[in-house]
Amino acid sequence: MTTDLNGLTALVTGGASGIGLATARLLAERGAQVAVLDLDPSGAPVPLRGFTADVSDDASVRAAVVGAAEALGGIDILVNNAGIGAAGTVEDNDDEQWHRVLDVNVLGLVRVTRAALPHLRRSKRAAIVNTCSIAATAGLPQRALYSASKGAVLSLTLAMAADHVREGIRVNCVNPGTVDTPWVGRLLGAAADPAAERAALNGRQPTGRLVTAEEVAAAIAYLASPAAGSITGTALAVDGGMAGLRLRPEPKP
Repeated sequence: MTTDLNGLTALVTGGASGIGLATARLLAERGAQVAVLDLDPSGAPVPLRGFTADVSDDASVRAAVVGAAEALGGIDILVNNAGIGAAGTVEDNDDEQWHRVLDVNVLGLVRVTRAALPHLRRSKRAAIVNTCSIAATAGLPQRALYSASKGAVLSLTLAMAADHVREGIRVNCVNPGTVDTPWVGRLLGAAADPAAERAALNGRQPTGRLVTAEEVAAAIAYLASPAAGSITGTALAVDGGMAGLRLRPEPKP
């Protein structure tokens, strides 16, 4: 395992499960000191340092970021990963749901970044990586609200990259396809035919399978690392070819 992150510190939101936990573990394995912010950080094992935070509450975020920065001795890397999902068309989610998802997925990213920026500005290798989604660049059925929130994350990534490049802070995002996470597991469990639904999700990605959390974590770690020192304002697709490939149907036997 490479140790290219030795001496660096990282903060990962939503870091106690799924993509966030896989990312926090990988950053630590590669030498970084890592703190995770989560509603329930108990899922983050040693050596990860857990801090309780609700990204929809600014006071909670600011207190947790201060605590993490003090524990780590600063913040070099911020991974904005915390988010929630939503299913349905524009008719299916009421105003309260729209406000909730946008509050967590978009304003949550804003709150954490705003609190972390003073610490990132003191770093010589500052990097922000936002977890976006294939939903930001492809029209997916039954994902209107979620897609809107992730489209905002993509635009924010570009705007933040422009705003902070002269401060030495790189900003990028990853756009995962459908990832085999607990949230997707819950969606499959609620389907009328979970096996058929999983097959459909596998089939819409050209590789024929779901993306793993570890694969997304590897992309995040790369964008956060000094090896990506000339990369900013970029969206890296980790989607099994879903965004760019248009395969012809396989011939019937």
